Amino acid sequence: MNALPAFAVFDTPTPMLARLLFGTIDFPENEEFLEFQYKLLMVLMSTGALFTFAFIAADGVKLNAMDNPHLRSMWVFTGVATTLTLLLRGHKERFVPIAWTYEAVCLLEYASAVANVPSDELRLLWLFVNVPGVFILLGQRVGLVITALTTLALILANPHLSAPYSRNALATWTLSMVYMGLFFHAYGERFISYFERMRDSNQRLRELASHDPLTGLLNARAYYALCDSLQAQSRRSGMPYSILFVDLDHFKAINDHHGHDAGDLVLQTVAKALQQVVRNSDAVGRIGGEEFSLLLTNTDKAGALTVAETLRQSIEALMPPIHGTPLRVTASIGVATSGGTQALAIAELQQQADQAMYQAKAQGRNRVTCLDGTLAADTALPAPR
Repeated sequence: MNALPAFAVFDTPTPMLARLLFGTIDFPENEEFLEFQYKLLMVLMSTGALFTFAFIAADGVKLNAMDNPHLRSMWVFTGVATTLTLLLRGHKERFVPIAWTYEAVCLLEYASAVANVPSDELRLLWLFVNVPGVFILLGQRVGLVITALTTLALILANPHLSAPYSRNALATWTLSMVYMGLFFHAYGERFISYFERMRDSNQRLRELASHDPLTGLLNARAYYALCDSLQAQSRRSGMPYSILFVDLDHFKAINDHHGHDAGDLVLQTVAKALQQVVRNSDAVGRIGGEEFSLLLTNTDKAGALTVAETLRQSIEALMPPIHGTPLRVTASIGVATSGGTQALAIAELQQQADQAMYQAKAQGRNRVTCLDGTLAADTALPAPR
């Protein structure tokens, strides 16, 4: 495989040129290395086809005459490389089979040059150029195997070439290939190890930046950012969505009477109960001291009230042990719902749920309410103050 500097992959002049070459394709943050490999392969295949066609054109105008067998091989290589480029464009899932196919085509093209162009003493350089691309695109083990097989194949084929290389040239080439293989194996191993550590470190930093350290739920900033994304999806699909605002009752009294460690245990226990209720398509976050919020996708008011009541009952049934004694914890929950196409900002919907929660507090706590006064069907009697 031809090898180009990494900047040739990423430093495209304009976003339009990048879309033209790579297609419309998204890579999540954990696929950064795959993105690099994908773009590198696209550049290698497209430029390989272009440069090979330039050699064909040079032969046509008698600037660089070649034997007919290799000329036919170059035509085939140009066609296959162009086809593979079009097949890969915009389809990252095809990367592995296309990378293998392109490597096989490259090896056949280089073998044709070695066998059919004896007048070019430097044609072995193409085999050197192949080594870095193999290690980057197909991995360390494959790189070592192909380097070893290429070296062995040339040693065995050299006596049968129309213009064999001298023993000294062959020895120099063999040692150089071994050096190249070992060098890129060590470099690739270190590079990938460094990349994986950086990826894992960045993932941990993102987790710390977006999650509440006590409960493991999304923090307020990350929660509202996710809500904006889920709201946009709901608007496109025309489906309703709902907000639940959950506030624990008498939480200050828990901290005052039992200590902050007890309060932390209550918050952690409630957070687990919230996570058990929501679906993967929903969002849940801790947005204040004892305040939590949930966005339920594809959920109308009736469905939101049902979920909120289930959650209220789950919280009341937790009874976390505080100093060996079960503690009754209750919550007041406000519900607000928006139609999928209704232009209602998340902040406004959150405010409605907040106001509904205060209504629940005013009506005696440990209950679920909406601003219009609707109660959950099985809402409990007020908890004792």
